[in-house]
Parts: sequence; C-alpha cells; structure tokens
Amino acid sequence: MNDVVNTGVALASRAPLGFRRLRVSGRRRESASIVSFELVPAEGEALPPFVAGQFVTLRLPLPCGERLLRTYSLSGDPADAARWRISVKREPAPPGRDDVPAGRGSSYLHDAVHVGDELDVAGPSGAFVCGDDTTRPVVLMSGGVGLTPLVSMLHRLRAMDGARERRVYFIHACEDGAVHAFGREVEAVAAACPNVHVHVCYRQPSGEDRLAQRFDSEGLISRETLQRLLPLDDYEVYLCGPSAFMQANWRLLRGLGVARERIHYEFFGPATVLEADAEPEPAQEAPSDAAGRLEIEQEIDADATIVKFHPNARPVAWDTRCESLLELAEQHGYAVPFSCRIGICNTCVTPLAQGGVEYTTAPLDPPPEGSVLLCCARPAGNVTLALSGTPT
Repeated sequence: MNDVVNTGVALASRAPLGFRRLRVSGRRRESASIVSFELVPAEGEALPPFVAGQFVTLRLPLPCGERLLRTYSLSGDPADAARWRISVKREPAPPGRDDVPAGRGSSYLHDAVHVGDELDVAGPSGAFVCGDDTTRPVVLMSGGVGLTPLVSMLHRLRAMDGARERRVYFIHACEDGAVHAFGREVEAVAAACPNVHVHVCYRQPSGEDRLAQRFDSEGLISRETLQRLLPLDDYEVYLCGPSAFMQANWRLLRGLGVARERIHYEFFGPATVLEADAEPEPAQEAPSDAAGRLEIEQEIDADATIVKFHPNARPVAWDTRCESLLELAEQHGYAVPFSCRIGICNTCVTPLAQGGVEYTTAPLDPPPEGSVLLCCARPAGNVTLALSGTPT
C-alpha cells in the first residue's frame, strides 16, 4: 500500500474533529433545488485535508433557539486546500402531507445563510471514500443530490497517477434539466480527460431539455443502458442517491455480475435493504398463545445484560457482537432513524427510560440529559429505552 493510500485510509478512519468556525466565502445556485456554499476558515487557520466522498457536520442556530445538526457531503476538489464546498438540496414538505414540514436544515441554509456569514462546522468524516489502491475502471453512479460526493470523487480520479489510463463512467439520473446540478463542471472534466465517460438520464425531460439535447437516456436507468455503457463486469462502483434509486440500481449491478465487494455505497438505512437479492429463508412457524398472538421468546442467560427498547417491550439480551444499541435495535426489527452512525449528527437520539450507557465514540454534540445516541452507545448494565414505533 503506497503513501497516498495510507494517507487516505488514515483520514477516513480518524475520529471526527470538533467544531470550527468557517465563513461562507461564496454561494452559487447549481440547479433549481441545489445551492453550493464555499467555506473558508474564519480565523485564517488551515483547513484539514479530506478524502473525496467524506462529509462535514453543520451546527445550525435556528431562530427558535434550537441547535440543529445536519451532515452534508463535501462536493469540491480535495486538491483545493483553501476551501470546502457543500451543496445542499432544499427539501420541501412531502406533497399532500401537512403534518410533515419542509427540511429545517436545508431551508435555513437556503433562506438565511449568505456570503460573509459564519457557521460551526465539524469534520471531515465518513468512510464512503474513493479508493486509490486499484486500477479497475470506476463507475460513479448517482441519483438526484446523491451526486455531490461523486463530483468530488471525479475530481480526485482526474488527479490520480495513471488517470488517463483508468476508465471512469459518471452516470447520473435526475428528474429533468432544471434540477440537474454540476452538469457543466462534470462535462469540463470529461472534456479534459478522454477516459471519462458521462451518461445523463432524465426521468421526465422537458421540451427545452429535448431541444438542447441535455440528456442521453430517458425514464429510469435500465439494464440495457448499463450493458451498453459497461462492457465488462469488473468495476469499482460508487453508488449514492435516494432509497428507491439505490435499491433498483444495486439489483441491476448485481444482476450484471458486479460483485458485492465492488459496490461501495452511502445509504442512510439498513444495508440489508439493498442486499435483499438473496433467496429468503423458508418461514418457520412461530408459537402462539391462546389469543392467537405470535409470541417469540428469546432464552436469556441469567448473567446477560438486558435491553428493552421500550418500557412495554419484551426484554432481549445484549449481543456483544453488536457495535451499538442501534445495531441491536435493527437486528430486532426496529426502523430507527439515523444518518452518520458515528455520533456526529444526533439523528438517532432516543429517550433513556432506565439504566446507563457508555459511548464507544464520544458524541460530537452530547444529547440532552435523559437521552442517548444509539449509534455509538453500548449498555452499561441493564437498559430500558423509549423508542417510538414497533418492530417490523
């Protein structure tokens, strides 16, 4: 492993750095829904280097006095040591759902943050990074705002040793030309590097898109499209986008013979959702009580540490093979919201009804008293949580 690879691995695996004050030095609209913010040190100190694919955490001071943590991928060129760039999609309220508000973090950044403003930023963090230790061709495959870390990867691949010999396929899918971000930037890289091949798929192109010939295919990315673009199956694939996009294209890639270990992804959800291409195991009959309710009892050793995900939930034994309470909750069918899995976004904060925990990684911003971050916590004795929802 060469020095560049060693450096990349070390940067990707280190503990997240604390918050620093950064100033917005530039703001640019990339599409109808995405705005980029360039960030530079407020006090003139150097920014730490980052690996293409990593993200940072912003601590946003909302008008109501709440501090909101949000993570955003770094979308700029890792070789630019003077500034970081994040690119934020405004998340609207879901259509027809008056009970679900628009994204608070993205709305704040779009509406309230301008050039000259300062933000608290921590990082870089994340292990979804562009590897330097292979000569295989690379596929950067994104949907919607999922292209942000892949644009950074594209810049990194352009600068690597042997870049002109290594084929790179940049495949991006989005709704139409209005929401297509970084089109010119990606095209400029491709124009300078003949080995970079770009394919754009619009789900519903407008008449203007058709006249300007802004896209290469229409509808959804299909098996036929990938077969035409990718004549081999031995690729390193980096996949990022919305859940439905990830699920569909994971299955397409696996169906084309791309090995699991060659598909790298950033996905805010259980990995088993993507990997559900295996044949399901035969269902086993579960015992039921007199009322017909299914009862699945776990034999618990007398010396085991007991975890209850809710005061009224059945107890389960702590599995020492689990990295965290989040992992244990997922094993038992709880769909716990999370994002980072390393204690820096507070998405998985959960009320702690009884007991205590110990953190394998110190939280970047400690949760309120009486609550716990499941993604980096392990039980310190018997624990009762107050998770909302029921296992699926």
